Amino acid sequence: MDMVSVEEIRRAALKWALKNAFDHEGKAQVGPVVSKVIAEFPAAKSVVNQVVEAVKEAVSWVNSLDSQTIEASLSEIAPQLLTEAPKKAAERQLPDLPAAAEGAVVLRLPPEPSGYMHLGHAFHGIVNYLYRERYRGFLWLRFEDTNPRKVRLEYYDSYREGYKWCGVKWDAEKNNSDDMELYYDYARRLFEGGHLYVCNCSKEELSRQRAEGVACSHRSIDTSWHLEKWDAMLSGAMSEGEAVVRFAGDPLSQNTALRDPVLFRIVDHPHPLKGDRYIVWPTYDFAVAVQDAVCGVTHVLRTSEFMFRDALQDAIRERLGLKNPVYVEYSRFEFEGTPLSRRRIRELIERGVVGGWDDPRLGTVTAARRRGISPEALREFVKFYVALTPSRKIYSWELLYAINKRIIDPKTPRLFFTPNPRRIIIQGAGRRIVTAPLHPSVDMGSRPIEVGETVYIPGSDAERLKPGDRFRLKYFVNLRVMDMNGDGLICRAEEGGPEPGLQVIQWVPEGSARLRVLIPDQLFRGEGLNVESLRIVEGLVEPYESEIAEGAVVQFERFGYCVKDGPGRYIFTHR
Repeated sequence: MDMVSVEEIRRAALKWALKNAFDHEGKAQVGPVVSKVIAEFPAAKSVVNQVVEAVKEAVSWVNSLDSQTIEASLSEIAPQLLTEAPKKAAERQLPDLPAAAEGAVVLRLPPEPSGYMHLGHAFHGIVNYLYRERYRGFLWLRFEDTNPRKVRLEYYDSYREGYKWCGVKWDAEKNNSDDMELYYDYARRLFEGGHLYVCNCSKEELSRQRAEGVACSHRSIDTSWHLEKWDAMLSGAMSEGEAVVRFAGDPLSQNTALRDPVLFRIVDHPHPLKGDRYIVWPTYDFAVAVQDAVCGVTHVLRTSEFMFRDALQDAIRERLGLKNPVYVEYSRFEFEGTPLSRRRIRELIERGVVGGWDDPRLGTVTAARRRGISPEALREFVKFYVALTPSRKIYSWELLYAINKRIIDPKTPRLFFTPNPRRIIIQGAGRRIVTAPLHPSVDMGSRPIEVGETVYIPGSDAERLKPGDRFRLKYFVNLRVMDMNGDGLICRAEEGGPEPGLQVIQWVPEGSARLRVLIPDQLFRGEGLNVESLRIVEGLVEPYESEIAEGAVVQFERFGYCVKDGPGRYIFTHR
């Protein structure tokens, strides 16, 4: 599209879908929304099929929201379309926790250090922390690290640093791997009670039994045999894959998690914290079941994909005489076109589709941070959109961008950047120093720009100018186009200041440094890979840019918010 971008159409579709739903009892209609988008961008008539598809996606998502969330979303995307001021995030309350009392709520953050922290983990941490604050409770950071083949030290640090960056504070920290001897003691108790058994079946046979609801023949062998095999496993007399320990559950249960699952297995691989000290490791379900009781967890907040495991963990605790927590489901946070699965991200990295865990197109915390998303925006997003429901929602990035813009705008300096620059020769202006404010409404001071007869403006602006046209270089001078040639435009300076209706264009002086801006987009469109998910725009930036620290966010006027990623390189955040 020459005159309107896909991004602009998607943003408009979301805005008008929210407005249409707000006006019609929470249900938007495709037709009226398409009309609004076309009215806002007449040039989009030439790509009306793309408009309709964008509107259908927006309407489908908006119609899945409750009325309060629709109002909150519209207040961020386009507050001018609301007739009444909505509640702000600070005024919104999370839903009450069931069976919760002030001072008696214990929660946990249970990351598995097998990959870098992503936004789903960040939102989970924020949800738990907000409830910890609300009920004056206690929050554990507890690493689920009982699969030594997957965990790495750098991943532990990823979560610690990520949670701290999000503003999440925890009261105590531990690792599941710290309690190996306790797991062994509890396992022996379960063996003696007939609740565990050692199985020598092949992996394929075990899977067949569970799929078909068939009881394993090892289950009926005498307890003394199982304890003997258990001791052999612990002593290292048996090798990986030779035997596993299974829960004596219900082979015919409709919940397949209860069909005699594996609770211990031999893993012949050093652990980053425990080395080679242990060879028999508990599975996720056994370690979590024990730890939630040991830590005194009262409420387990989690998304619905873990629901089927609750019955198994409860059964383990009940047979050990341990107390069960209250389970609370909340809606899962996902963003359109952005994979959060660590397995899928690894595949993308290995295939060379993305450059690493901090690639700005990913949904990892390091990627969001590198892209200029503020932790305050993540916290407010959770306040707006968390709901205690098992539903799965896929959110538009525009909602997070709108919140982020509101937060970063008052503290973000403005600079001039000219993409695909075209040269302008100015007649009659002379050499001078132009003083430009760093922010239009907040006192941040100013920056001087030394300018002579040559400046550069964005190529897209230059293409629309013709002899006789008038425009203004921002904070500088009014110009009239006199002539055009292959090198650029020749303009004459005119007296006067800003005028109503006179186009204002950003500019940079001669000698300005070259700059590359990486513009990330969604990695996927539907099921397909978006081949244009990372574009590069090159241009010139004013000299004051050298004062900007790496990692700082600036607004390049008429271009967007960007974060400095290194010398001569920025990453686009959003408009």
